[in-house]
Amino acid sequence: MRIARVFHDSQVRLGVVADDGVRLLPGSPSLVDWLERDPRGLAASVRQVASSQADCVPLNEVRFLAPVDRFRRDVLCTGWNYYDHFTESIGKREGQEVERPKAPAFFTKSPDVVIGPTDPIAFDARISKKWDYEAEVAVIIGKAGRSIPARQAMDHVWGYCLANDVSQRDLQRRHGGQWLKGKSLDGTMPLGPWVVTADEVDLPAVRLKCLLNGQVMQDAYARQMVLTVPELVAELSLGMTLRPGDVLLTGTPSGIGNARNPPVFLKAGDELVVQATGLGELRNRLESVDLYGESSVALDWPD
Repeated sequence: MRIARVFHDSQVRLGVVADDGVRLLPGSPSLVDWLERDPRGLAASVRQVASSQADCVPLNEVRFLAPVDRFRRDVLCTGWNYYDHFTESIGKREGQEVERPKAPAFFTKSPDVVIGPTDPIAFDARISKKWDYEAEVAVIIGKAGRSIPARQAMDHVWGYCLANDVSQRDLQRRHGGQWLKGKSLDGTMPLGPWVVTADEVDLPAVRLKCLLNGQVMQDAYARQMVLTVPELVAELSLGMTLRPGDVLLTGTPSGIGNARNPPVFLKAGDELVVQATGLGELRNRLESVDLYGESSVALDWPD
């Protein structure tokens, strides 16, 4: 099933996405509320609505929102989970080279990065000169757990959606190579367009793409991941509780702008499309926004 959070008739609602439109669900419009309080109730409501003959709201009468609306913690992320992506950036990390990691590289992003699947991506060239794209598959956790064995991990995975981990490479380098700051600018990470329940996704067969102004920049299969989703869940949950509604990005494949020769960085007006087999697509344009404001931080980026 495809579960979406939509804006319709001046209200935010959850709905089941069908070929002919969206069947709206009763109750809370928050996916996280359902997962925390009554995941069985959500499943029952989804089955009932999906099998009913109730009228659908046409797709052109709803605006799709980010499917996760409330965060207990930062967005959880995985770095370098495609070896070709790790390799393509060797020699391009501006003196911050590392050996290929033997365990997953986890980091987080502020929840304020999250925007909807068609919302504009905030862009401010004063904060960064090196804006980059990263197409990713995101995991939505549905059941709490700590130190989850890999063999049980899929019991805790509720579904999948898409994300674009828009990054500012010069901020990453400025802050010692750690990734929080260079990936946490407000309004810069599209998420959605809906969550597809895990039972309907053959993840290894999912083909993930990123297009910039119509040109394919990234093109890979999820089976190329170094660590599978069960392995990532096992590693991340070691001694650390995962909660319903947690979002985990699973890494990006090769083709990022910073690794190209010459590099390709984003600018205002650019259109980014992230799409994947069975998961839909994100379609967003970069829009100039004042993120710098009256900051006293001096950023002397070279022209």
